[in-house]
Amino acid sequence: MNSRLDGARSVDVRTRERICEETAEALLAAGTVPSFEVRSADLRADPYFRCADRYWRSRFLRRPTARTALECARWMSDHVRDENWGEVAEQWALGNGFLNRGSVESTEQVAEAVGEAGAGPEAERTGFFLTLFQAGKLRANFCFDELHAFLAFSPPAATAGSLRERPVFVALRSFAAFGSRTLTVAYACELLEQAWSAAGRTRHTVDICLNGLAFAAPFEGQGELLRDRAAEAVAAYPDDHMFHGRLAAGLHLCGQYDAALRSIDTALALLAASPTASLGALQDQYLTKRDAIQEGRLRALRDAEQQRRWERQAVANAQVERSLHTSSVRAVEVVAVFTAAIAFAVGSLQVTLTGDLALSDRLWLLAAQGVGLAVFALLTVGGTWLITRSRRGPDRGAE
Repeated sequence: MNSRLDGARSVDVRTRERICEETAEALLAAGTVPSFEVRSADLRADPYFRCADRYWRSRFLRRPTARTALECARWMSDHVRDENWGEVAEQWALGNGFLNRGSVESTEQVAEAVGEAGAGPEAERTGFFLTLFQAGKLRANFCFDELHAFLAFSPPAATAGSLRERPVFVALRSFAAFGSRTLTVAYACELLEQAWSAAGRTRHTVDICLNGLAFAAPFEGQGELLRDRAAEAVAAYPDDHMFHGRLAAGLHLCGQYDAALRSIDTALALLAASPTASLGALQDQYLTKRDAIQEGRLRALRDAEQQRRWERQAVANAQVERSLHTSSVRAVEVVAVFTAAIAFAVGSLQVTLTGDLALSDRLWLLAAQGVGLAVFALLTVGGTWLITRSRRGPDRGAE
C-alpha cells in the first residue's frame, strides 16, 4: 500500500486520485484503519492525505454521526502532525458535515460523544472537531439561528476551550450572525473583521466569511463588501474556483455584470480542472448564477434603453410645451395689435364721416386716437412679454 501511494506522487492528478480511492476502498473492505502518517493537508499533491481523506469520507457517508467524528478525531491525534492538525480538522469536519447535511443530530447526541473524550488538550481538540462537524451540517442547511445557539451555548462548543478563538470558529459565528434575523449587521461585520484580519486565517476561514456575506439577510453595502473581500480572496488564492464564484456574486450585486460574467466563467473553468467530489452540484450552482447574471445584464440594458427613451421624450415634450407657449403669446400679441387697428379704423371712419369739425381738428383727433390705441397695443404686448418672461426664467436656469 505504501509503495502504491509513493508511486502515485509521480503520476497525473486523475491517476493519483484513482490510486488513492482504490487504496481507501481496500482499507475499508479489510476493516483496517490507515496506519500511515499524514504530513500535509495538500489534497492535490499528497497521496497519503488524499487516501486518508477518501477513507474517512466513506466512513462518514456510511455512518454520518458524532461517533464517527469521535473515531476520526482520535485517529487524527495519532496520525496527523501537529502543524497540520488544524487545517486537516477544518477540511474534514466542515467538508464531511456539508456532505452529510441531511442527517443532523441533536446537541445532546453530540455532547454525549464529546463526553467520551475525557479531559485535557486532546479533549479540546476532539470537542473542536465534533463542534465543527455539527456546525458544518447546520451551515450547509442555512440554519443560522440554530448555528449561533450551538456555537455560543452548547456543551460541545464549550469543550473546545481555547480553540474557540481560532479564526474558523469566529468565521462560523459571523456566518450565523449574517443570516440571523435577530442579530445585528454591525455585530456580524465585527465578527467578520475579527476572523478576516486574524494571523492564523485559513482558506476555510475565508470561504466561510464570504459564504456568510453571500447568503446574508440583505443590508446596505452588502454587494460592495462581498466584492472587495472576494477580490482579496482571489488575489490570495487565484486558482480557487469558489472564490471566483463569490467574486461573481459580489459583482452581480453591485451591478457590474460584464465583470461578473468573467468571474463566473473563470470559476467554471477552474472547477472543471479541480478534483472535487461535488463538481456536479457546484457546476449547477455556478451555471444558475451565470444565468442570473445574464438576466440582470439584459435587464440593465433594457432599463438603460428605456431611460434614454424617456429622456428623449422628455426633451421632445419640453420643446412642444415651449412651442405652444410661444405660439399662445404671439397670438395674444397679434390679437392686441389687430384689435387696436380695428378700433382705429372704426373710430377714424366715425370722425371722418360725421360731425362738423374742421379738417385740422379731425386730423388731430385721429392722431390722438391712433396714439392712444398704439399705446394700448404696446402696453398689451409689453405686459404679455413681461409675464411670460418671468415664467420662462426658471426653466432657462434649469436647462
